[in-house]
Amino acid sequence: MSEMTVVKSEVLIAGGIRLEIDGAAATVVLDRADRRNAMTPTMWLALGAVPELLPAEVRVVVIRGEGQTFCAGLDLRLASPEGVPGEGSLGSIISGMDDAGIAERIGIWQQGFLWMRDPRWITIAAVQGAAVGGGFQLALSPDLLIAADDAKFCMKENALGLIPDLTGTKPLYDRVGYSRALEICATSRWIDAAEAGRLGIAQAVVPLAELESAVAAQVAALLATVPAPGVAVKELLLGADRRDAIEQARAERETQVPLIRAMTARITAGR
Repeated sequence: MSEMTVVKSEVLIAGGIRLEIDGAAATVVLDRADRRNAMTPTMWLALGAVPELLPAEVRVVVIRGEGQTFCAGLDLRLASPEGVPGEGSLGSIISGMDDAGIAERIGIWQQGFLWMRDPRWITIAAVQGAAVGGGFQLALSPDLLIAADDAKFCMKENALGLIPDLTGTKPLYDRVGYSRALEICATSRWIDAAEAGRLGIAQAVVPLAELESAVAAQVAALLATVPAPGVAVKELLLGADRRDAIEQARAERETQVPLIRAMTARITAGR
């Protein structure tokens, strides 16, 4: 992957990813519209490099696709003998690797998705058109998903003889539960925007023409709050499924202590 270049407000990144930074908000753009933003290993590596490029003041990160499609999933040329120009095929990439080596390589690719759950940022997927396979998993990776009314989702891996392995099974399970997640993954069926809203995959569904303004309004609402509680509540909620009610109550009060001290200090100082 070539060297990445960062410029305030207009940022270029190698590997089919563009990063735009505007004060406390950043936007990660899948920038392969000619391939319907289909994914390659270089793209996954570029996604994984994004956190290192985010200035400390960034609090909200939006993920979106260039053009009419959020992400068509795996660039299917990777499954061909010829592969993707400059990257080869999946066969050539894993050639000579043992099982542990293949798993380790997938683990590296997964980093491009896992950072979106880091408490330092609240992340939003803005989805228009299709989100397929790895694209569906990418749409599930952020904390929030705002879908245009033309959005459609499909966990395509099963139809290819694979499973979702770009960290998408956990957020799908968290949003829709075991039985529905199994049905979605095992059938590889399509889910339209209306169903995605009903199932809780999308937190909002808006007309396509209003997607940009809806995302902007959500970003503005998030940035209007004091920074520390946003980080703290995300961390608190991320651990909620591991705690019972008593443990969660204890985590709430322990998390609140430094925040209430900071609030009272601001009041005392007249701010």
